[in-house]
Amino acid sequence: MKKINEVDTEKAFNDLPFLPPAKEKIETIKVLRQLVKSSVALAELKGLANTLPNPNILLNAIILKEARASSEIENVITTQDKLYQALSAKNTQIDSATKEVLRYREATLFGFHFIQKRGFLNTNAIIETQKVLEENNAGIRKLPGTALRNAATGKVIYTPPDDYDTILRLMKNLEEYLNEDDDISPLIKLAVQHYQFESIHPFYDGNGRTGRIINVLYLILHNLLESPILYLSAYIIDNKADYYRLLQEIRLKDNWEEWILYILRGVEVTAKETINQVQEINKLFIRTQEKVKIEAEKSYNKELLELLFEHPYSKIDYLIDRLKISRITASKYLKELEKLGILQSKKVWKETLYINTELFDLLKK
Repeated sequence: MKKINEVDTEKAFNDLPFLPPAKEKIETIKVLRQLVKSSVALAELKGLANTLPNPNILLNAIILKEARASSEIENVITTQDKLYQALSAKNTQIDSATKEVLRYREATLFGFHFIQKRGFLNTNAIIETQKVLEENNAGIRKLPGTALRNAATGKVIYTPPDDYDTILRLMKNLEEYLNEDDDISPLIKLAVQHYQFESIHPFYDGNGRTGRIINVLYLILHNLLESPILYLSAYIIDNKADYYRLLQEIRLKDNWEEWILYILRGVEVTAKETINQVQEINKLFIRTQEKVKIEAEKSYNKELLELLFEHPYSKIDYLIDRLKISRITASKYLKELEKLGILQSKKVWKETLYINTELFDLLKK
């Protein structure tokens, strides 16, 4: 068989087929067996998330973890501490990587709220999501010359479509695929749409991260999750070589089966990890609740505890706004909980933040 060189690659890959792929290629016996496991794990996560004292506890934590991990795939590196600190402290110096990861969080929430309000996901919403992520108005690629290269060798491994009208047609086709309900499992279609979006590569920048945001939005769109609480990027980081290899194998060998199995396993593994985290958060909340009731009964307030779990880095202003209490009372509550070892204060610029240390350590895992 002739080896595909760089020029041949461009010719072969510039004409990207429209969706859907042939049913027999994506609904194999292996895929359907794995689909059962992935569906069960995801359904358990969806149900268990509702057992938390406040759903925002998990939502805030997972979005930040996903934002950090997804950005790390693109070599944008920051820490959980910097992220929580940047969200909580005013006028603090924020480095560029942390700002970039926080924009990923904003872009995810933008997409989530769009689906909640509109009930669909279209090309314009994807463009707006990427705009929030990248902080620019470049939109869909209009200029030719985009090529994906091997990071080690610099060789072109894939050339996406570069005609503006073709990209728009492909995005319209993808939009229809994202929103239609048919007899193919949404989890199988999750893998298919992700391959297609990354292969269209519609933007100058941010395609990888935008595509990973679309993944979780797609699950919400089809009622497999109620909020963006699936942390798939960690699985991709742990299996990064397979991720890029299998994307390429669809282009070269039409190998849909292994790619779909990869994504389905990622859903199963990630859902189980998040289930464990939900259980640990619930246990910690109950332990904390009992400790405060016994050792500081006058300071016990369930809404206060929920707030401290929703915001692992908290401050006096949060208590004033949520609990409608005075600054003196808020300060008294926080200092009392610090004495119990539940919180740890940290001076950042001119503000004092109170860290729910056990929760923060749990969320870092």
